[in-house]
Amino acid sequence: MSNILDDEQLKNGSKIAMKVSKVSIFINMLLFIIKLMAGILANSGAMISDAIHSASDVFSTFIVIIGVKIGGQNIDEKHQYGHEKLECIVAIFLAVLLGLTGLGIGYEGIGRIEKALSEDLPAPGILALIAAMLSILVKEWMYWYTRNSAKKINSPSLMADAWHHRSDAFSSIGSLIGIGGSIIGFRILDPLAAIIIAIIILKVSYDIAKDAVEKIVDVSCDEKIVEEIKRLTLEEVGVKGIDSLKTRIFGAKFYIDLEISVDGNISLSEAHTIAERVHTKIEESFSDAKHCMVHVNPEY
Repeated sequence: MSNILDDEQLKNGSKIAMKVSKVSIFINMLLFIIKLMAGILANSGAMISDAIHSASDVFSTFIVIIGVKIGGQNIDEKHQYGHEKLECIVAIFLAVLLGLTGLGIGYEGIGRIEKALSEDLPAPGILALIAAMLSILVKEWMYWYTRNSAKKINSPSLMADAWHHRSDAFSSIGSLIGIGGSIIGFRILDPLAAIIIAIIILKVSYDIAKDAVEKIVDVSCDEKIVEEIKRLTLEEVGVKGIDSLKTRIFGAKFYIDLEISVDGNISLSEAHTIAERVHTKIEESFSDAKHCMVHVNPEY
């Protein structure tokens, strides 16, 4: 029954991820074209850089599709614990891509500071300003749309893609400030804003990579989940105490290894029934629990 539910959850999660990814690709391609044309026509290097950032979002979304497809595969003979960790590897790849994007924007910003100081940087046109405002609104909406879907199916790679949308919105804010400042005569505002945005993007990249790595190396669940598992276990009739409790995050799911003590004078069948009740209660209480192993120790 548990395997059937897991398969259904994987299929539903995959459908949601595919829908979000298709919307993301369409919108990012549209934004890329609009921002690139605005950057060229309005003579704005910041807007052209912003357009390149949108193009990187299209690439990252294709990677998310691959990650969700791989991570959502059913259990097989060679992967008896599933494929969820592969999605975390995709999230790490996305974090690297995001980090490289941030470094590129920062490098471009430093170069533009030199041009601004030498007064060799022409002021951009109003069309670039309009494109920046449009990008901020659309990308912020995409962030929340993707983030809510990622939380719904607990997808690390989709959450990484959501932050990629947010980083693009930050980048457009930097472009808006810089373009606006350049238009009114403060040429250096454009490159300075770009460098600040680059730092923010690098921080987001680090957070995504850190989260994905923790899920790969079997880090334990947070204290709130552990305490809830203890509470559910100890309130079960027949459980005398908890001898050992270990948890480990496995991709978007987690495993529980639990040792409980029961009355040593009851039969093996009765002890097994108690363990089965604990197992079922915990797995039904946590939708992200991939499996709960319960071992029984006698207490005399």
